[in-house]
Amino acid sequence: MRKWSVVILLGLGMVIAYVDRANLSSVLAFHDFRVAFHLSDTDRGLLNSAFFWSYAVLQIPAGWIVDRYGAKRPYAICFALWSLASAASGFVQNIGQLTAARLVLGVGESVSTAASLRWIRFNCAEQDRGLATGILFAGTKVGAAIGAPVTVFLVSRFNWRLMFLVSGVSGLVWLAAWVFGVGDERPAKVTPVGFVNSPVKMGNLLSHPALWGILLGTFAYNYFIYFCLTWLPAYFTEARHLSPRAMGFYTMFSFGGMAIVSVLAGWAADRMIARGGHPVRTRKLFTLVGFVLASTEIVGMLTRSNGVALFFAIFSLAGLGLATANYWALTQTIFPQNAIGRIIGVQNCASNLSGIAAAILTGWLKQLTGGYGASGVAILVVLLIGLASYGLLVREEPVKAGN
Repeated sequence: MRKWSVVILLGLGMVIAYVDRANLSSVLAFHDFRVAFHLSDTDRGLLNSAFFWSYAVLQIPAGWIVDRYGAKRPYAICFALWSLASAASGFVQNIGQLTAARLVLGVGESVSTAASLRWIRFNCAEQDRGLATGILFAGTKVGAAIGAPVTVFLVSRFNWRLMFLVSGVSGLVWLAAWVFGVGDERPAKVTPVGFVNSPVKMGNLLSHPALWGILLGTFAYNYFIYFCLTWLPAYFTEARHLSPRAMGFYTMFSFGGMAIVSVLAGWAADRMIARGGHPVRTRKLFTLVGFVLASTEIVGMLTRSNGVALFFAIFSLAGLGLATANYWALTQTIFPQNAIGRIIGVQNCASNLSGIAAAILTGWLKQLTGGYGASGVAILVVLLIGLASYGLLVREEPVKAGN
């Protein structure tokens, strides 16, 4: 019960993190906000990317920090920082100050994934890890799902300044539960498939072919996720002519479906492994199928039918949920326990470089073409690269040991 209570708490931490990083994209869908800050489509892309610049750059240092100091204290300090940055966004007076607040938000959230996955790696055995990781990353989808309607409600009922303030301050309740209710992770007596859990050099990790397959695949997975996180509200209102309320509703269902599938897929892979399935091959299969289903979004983005477009917005994200828990759990299965913080840091750096790319490239393509069709083609190409990377490069090979 203690283990699963902490896993649920970690998932709730991700809910808060994604509400705080997704609320800006919903505010940017409001015409009055864009006019007040004199924002072009390119400006919107750059502003959406600001969070990812600091977040991505700090992923490798964050991984080293949690390997060195554990999960609890670094996560607590950084959580407090990002809550304050989110609240401070409600007091900004110009675009420079808002950009600075988003950069600090990225600094604060930088440790969240590495700390969470390290705790899971040390406390959950292989046959539980898919479900635990699914619950964790379901939190990212629930946060994105509820972030849009909650943001729309607060902005429509009050104003965007109060929305940012409420978003930041409310997270401090989670921080109290983490500080007073959770101990440090305990080393688990588990060893990755096919490997000896010996000290390894970072250079040996970076020379491993599977790592590069995982990095390319992670970039591809998250390119689509971060397109949806930063531009889906605007796509719904501008290309599909939905009202702000309907936009929040469909954004909620798109990410909500993905959250449900993420948990179920992690649990299903765990059960297959518990019955004798090979951990690497099982989790890799779920990941590949998820990429294939996500690629169907191109149909929705190129159609003239709103009904078809809205169906595939939900279906493609839900389909990618098959990969969510399993591609992260696969990393933990393949690489040694004592390097997991660094590995997660490198992987999450690739993940969030895609946030920069998706936000900026979509804004540029939107301004260049006047629509979202070219952005849909870019998503398809990136997903196919990720599919090939996981299919061809992610294999079970030993990592060379050495201090």
